Amino acid sequence: MTPTIDWTAITTTLDHQGWAILPALLSQTQCTETEALYADPSRFRKHVIMGRHGYGEGEYRYFAYDLPPLVAHLRQTLYASLAPLANRWHERLGLETRFPATHADFIANCHQAGQTKPTPLLLQYRAGDYNCLHQDIYGPHIFPLQVATLLSTPGTDFEGGEFILTEQRPRMQSRAAVVPLTQGDAVIFAVNTRPIRGTKRDHRVILRHGVSTIRTGHRATLGIIFHDAA
Repeated sequence: MTPTIDWTAITTTLDHQGWAILPALLSQTQCTETEALYADPSRFRKHVIMGRHGYGEGEYRYFAYDLPPLVAHLRQTLYASLAPLANRWHERLGLETRFPATHADFIANCHQAGQTKPTPLLLQYRAGDYNCLHQDIYGPHIFPLQVATLLSTPGTDFEGGEFILTEQRPRMQSRAAVVPLTQGDAVIFAVNTRPIRGTKRDHRVILRHGVSTIRTGHRATLGIIFHDAA
């Protein structure tokens, strides 16, 4: 259902810069079918108009349980490959929390803590829309990585709308990255913090992500957040 991924190379890149691209994670057909789900409100638990909350402009819907099979598959398999890196990051940052090997066990921990609402979502942007820099934190149980997959084709479906990450480093000005994505590509990135090697020890840097203004057309994204919401 998903392509073979070189997780050694991906984790090395994540350690180096806090984000990495999974090329062609979804096929064109999978992108089209996933985007089409947005038209069926029964599949979702919540509809958010971003401008009403100061989040930017555009809209998104959080999926309800049971998740669509492809979304559930991505959430489970990507988590299993990322959990070892998440544990190494927590160890380097001196954080006590460790993540179980399976997503089912992690979600069980979330639900025991009252975080029971699913967080995978579909986002829709049209000309003039954008997403302010933010972090997707929904409670005390936070998996430190998440994934966003572009469902539309840049240059054909839309212009503008670049995925942007900023990193606030200790005692330094913030650094920005523009992540180049094509249809079906996914970006894995740090949810809130990640370790970065200093001269004597690891330091914690803070990340935020967003989307620049859509100049023309329509942009759709699938977001995979591994922790549930309170």
